[in-house]
Amino acid sequence: MAEAPNSQTHRFGVFEVNLQARELRKHGVRVRLRGQPFAILAMLLERAGEVITREEMRKRLWSNGSDETFVDFEHSMNSAIKKLRAALSDSPENSRYVETIPKLGYRFIAPVEEVAKEARTRRERNGQATEGAARASWSRRLAVLVPTLALTIGLVVWQMQSVSRRASAGGPLRSIAVLPLANLSGDASQEYFSDGITDQLITNLAKVGSLRVISRTSVMRYKGTRKGLPEIAKELNVDAIVEGSVVKSGQKIRITAQLLDGPTDRHLWAESYERDFGDVLKLQNDVAEAIAVQVRAELSPEVKAQLRSARPINPEAYEPYLRGRYYFTNQFTSAVALKTAKNNFEEAIRKDPSFALAYAGLADAYFYLADQSELPPDQAYKSAKQALNKALELDDSIGETYDTLGVLSWRFDRDFASAERYFNKAIELAPSYSCAHEDRAIYLSFMGRGAEAQNEIARSRILDPGPSSLITEVAADYQMRDYEALLDASRRQVASDPKEWTGHFNLGLGYQGTGKMVEAISAYQKALEISGGNPNAAAALAQAYARVGKRALAEKILADLEKSKSVYVSPYTLATIYASLGEKDKAFEFLERAVKERSLDITYHIKADPRIDNLRSDARFHDLMHRMGLPE
Repeated sequence: MAEAPNSQTHRFGVFEVNLQARELRKHGVRVRLRGQPFAILAMLLERAGEVITREEMRKRLWSNGSDETFVDFEHSMNSAIKKLRAALSDSPENSRYVETIPKLGYRFIAPVEEVAKEARTRRERNGQATEGAARASWSRRLAVLVPTLALTIGLVVWQMQSVSRRASAGGPLRSIAVLPLANLSGDASQEYFSDGITDQLITNLAKVGSLRVISRTSVMRYKGTRKGLPEIAKELNVDAIVEGSVVKSGQKIRITAQLLDGPTDRHLWAESYERDFGDVLKLQNDVAEAIAVQVRAELSPEVKAQLRSARPINPEAYEPYLRGRYYFTNQFTSAVALKTAKNNFEEAIRKDPSFALAYAGLADAYFYLADQSELPPDQAYKSAKQALNKALELDDSIGETYDTLGVLSWRFDRDFASAERYFNKAIELAPSYSCAHEDRAIYLSFMGRGAEAQNEIARSRILDPGPSSLITEVAADYQMRDYEALLDASRRQVASDPKEWTGHFNLGLGYQGTGKMVEAISAYQKALEISGGNPNAAAALAQAYARVGKRALAEKILADLEKSKSVYVSPYTLATIYASLGEKDKAFEFLERAVKERSLDITYHIKADPRIDNLRSDARFHDLMHRMGLPE
């Protein structure tokens, strides 16, 4: 960074810069500017009016001690200047502060006042008139002032040491949010890489039991935000925030991270880590452990062992893995995105067959492809279970693996005791892994354990204040057959993401459960439109038509679904249509087929679904529930 000039505070226009405190203020209000952009500003102010070449800036601010640098200098320089201009509300076309000198460098063109020097000059001018009198009295007072001054200095030093001791002995920070790491590659198509590194850092920190870590889905809302850190910390209710950047250059990767006190934006710690790309898992673990130490989190021996046991991976496998995670986590209700994620996980496994995380990701992709009716459930189940078994064989400490096992045990195997055991294991390994809390909450509500489910929902809300916890609330309300609450939560889900078809589908179930069939039809129509013809949405609309007497429309959709060859159509969805048409024998025929095919739908819906309420009094329904191992 540029050395500070004699004066530590500079004023220009409506801005004031304190170089010692590294603060930029506009009209007295702090403007967020740090790192290289601030260092460039300091360098420009030091030589205001002069042209500073890009080469000078490179050597002074980017050099690592040789003529070579790790980062892409041109992109980093351009990005830093852009951030500086944004902070100053300046533009290259109409510069008021930072002027671009084409093919050469930059010049600070606004008048600059050195505030400290100005004040010193004023004091000197005022002091000249009384200098003689002051000199006469000074010698008499010196004898008294020296002992007093020594005592005062001693007290100040003691107080500073005392404050320092209190700060170092301060209590641990209990909660943290990792904001999306900045992509410094210079290529917008590489966003998946920085997002993936952010995701893995959050996952690693989630293993620390004494630390509450905000989920990925919640922090991604702040990507590219202009909100200040105190505002973000308040919205997420966290003590501390991590921000930083990631850059990959050849076979090297560097992560820069800094820890800041959330409410005050006070800098607490910063560090840069550079590794060979094959050691990227170890690199992420090192960063996570360093952050945990800085917030004084309690690290159990098991967690320490996990963070220090990462094995090298084939660098060519990690990028497709991150692409897979990117598509899966951002668009897990999109069939196209899920297939893309699956293909990337498979590519990662081909390039490194010992990559446990890739197998865990592949299992998730298979499950959700079945959940979206893109694969037959028995095929998806077999492939997902094989992938999970391989992941556990390679690394049995991954919390996500046990969470997926819990979902498979519940939805496919209907082995409810094993499902609960796996959910508990996932949370034990990663106490802040929000997905495990959310899945366990839905499972508990399915089992009729409402109070426990609400406790898990409250926990997931703390870890994930964003849309994912709302979806959990929707699912739990549905499982408890609380249709009024389902309506309220579904309305909020649709408001938060109107283009997500499952929100409209859930809204339809809420309307139907409360007897509002006209509104239910409208919601199901919207779900079908947005989903592009998802068979679950189509079946819901068909049975709703039948309920209001539009039998011909219902039968037309039913016939289309039964003839469909392009996507898997769950027998359970067909059973709901037959039930609404009053054809109970056909409805039970398809329910039996759904049990045999391990339909995800029948396990999820059979206890709560208002679409089959007219079957519940039939003896065949009681027998079916008994054979599925479900209490009525």
